[in-house]
Amino acid sequence: MSRPTKQSPERGQARQRLLEAARDVIRAKGFAATSVDDLCTSAGVTKGAFFHHFASKEALGIAAADFWAHSTGAFFAAAPYHTPADPLDRVRAYLDFRRALIAGETWEYTCLVGTMAEETHSTHPAIAEACGAAIFAHAATLEADIAAAMAARGLTAPDAASLARHTQAVLQGAFVLAKAGGGPEAAREGIDHLRRYLDLLFAPEDA
Repeated sequence: MSRPTKQSPERGQARQRLLEAARDVIRAKGFAATSVDDLCTSAGVTKGAFFHHFASKEALGIAAADFWAHSTGAFFAAAPYHTPADPLDRVRAYLDFRRALIAGETWEYTCLVGTMAEETHSTHPAIAEACGAAIFAHAATLEADIAAAMAARGLTAPDAASLARHTQAVLQGAFVLAKAGGGPEAAREGIDHLRRYLDLLFAPEDA
């Protein structure tokens, strides 16, 4: 059997390639500016292959949000920030890990679903909904550690789920500032402020 190529992919590989292309091209160009031709060229597949797997560009956007959620979910689940015994240290390690990911070109460290949600919330609500599901699902992965850290320190407020969502609001805002001209330092600054906020929130009362 010959080795599969972009011109002659294995069955099912065209869809995967298109999703990977969407992940990268949309982060670099935006959803509206990314054409089906752009995606096909990046994936090395034909337009016929695109429409075999996706009824429309919007359908691709929804699938790309789901693809991002699953692939990044596996990535974060295997990340080293889960190692510390203290749940608060795990939350701190999460923020340190996110900070360390800020490197390279802007599109390489920013968030696909954040990018698409900003752009499509009024024009393609189904895409925005899929993006929101991905963002809120990731925020939920922090809730247990935040709740455990609060319980260990006798804190009853803020709500753990709300604080978990706030971490994502800061991260998404940091990415917007980076795109707006602040660059990676603006993104890192936002995370640094969030980490200081957590340190103050969880500081012992007699400190």
